[in-house]
Amino acid sequence: MNLQQAPSNEWHTSRLALHHTTESDETQASGRAPQRRFKRQGAKSIEIIAWPTIAGMIFLALWQGSVFHRIFGLHPYQLPLPSAIASSLAENRNILLSYAVYTGAEAFFGFFLGSALGFAVALAAALWPHMGKGGLALAASLNAVPIVALAPVMNLWFGDGMGSRIAVVTVVTLAAMAVNGYKGLTSVDPMALDLMTSYAARKGEVFRRLRLPHSLPYVFTALKINATTAMIAAIVGEFFFSSKGLGYLLSNQIKIAQMPLAWACIVVASALGILFYTALAALERRVIPWHPSQRTPHKP
Repeated sequence: MNLQQAPSNEWHTSRLALHHTTESDETQASGRAPQRRFKRQGAKSIEIIAWPTIAGMIFLALWQGSVFHRIFGLHPYQLPLPSAIASSLAENRNILLSYAVYTGAEAFFGFFLGSALGFAVALAAALWPHMGKGGLALAASLNAVPIVALAPVMNLWFGDGMGSRIAVVTVVTLAAMAVNGYKGLTSVDPMALDLMTSYAARKGEVFRRLRLPHSLPYVFTALKINATTAMIAAIVGEFFFSSKGLGYLLSNQIKIAQMPLAWACIVVASALGILFYTALAALERRVIPWHPSQRTPHKP
């Protein structure tokens, strides 16, 4: 009797040992999976930063070596070397910082007002299509007006202070938000609308729970477009009737052929635009992490 049961006990013991071994392997594998995922994400982040950095360094090295001057037949007074621009940045850092804050304030307030008004137009067009679409078409037509034509008009209306440049930025940034916001508010899934209707949802609930979340990716697209457009509009607006700001300094330095300082203004303005755009991209990742555009693709 005991001799017959021995093989059964040994088989049962081996099954338990195999089961524990399998569980241990699965636990180790599940523990290694997040580590591999984090490593892949870290490598992807480094790759995203590394390649543009390497390309930028090569570009600057070619520029510093006067390669572009020889290719395009330019002289250093026409296209200053990066070392001359860096020296001008260091020598004039105080005035550049002061003017950058001034121009940045114009761009920010105009960006905020233009985006808010654009979304209000989009909302009106979505809620009252028969009347609102006319306002949407008018807002879109404003984008066809050149900044050089807007600046004197706004200066006549609001004076030669900061208000006229804020008005220019407001008009320039209104159209992108109006068009994108309207698209996001109205292009919802009809089946989702039917589902909300079947639950007897009110218009306010449909807007809050369906239309507004659906419009957020479109809204952030418009905001990122407006981030760079606002800087361009503020600087170009300062070319006319201004006594302060990066655009004012840039215009004056070009007139007297002080190109290193003029290019220093361009560098500072570009840095402001990049900072503005990066802040909006970070905010987008926090607000709509569920959107497919915010998911990091990874190889299996």
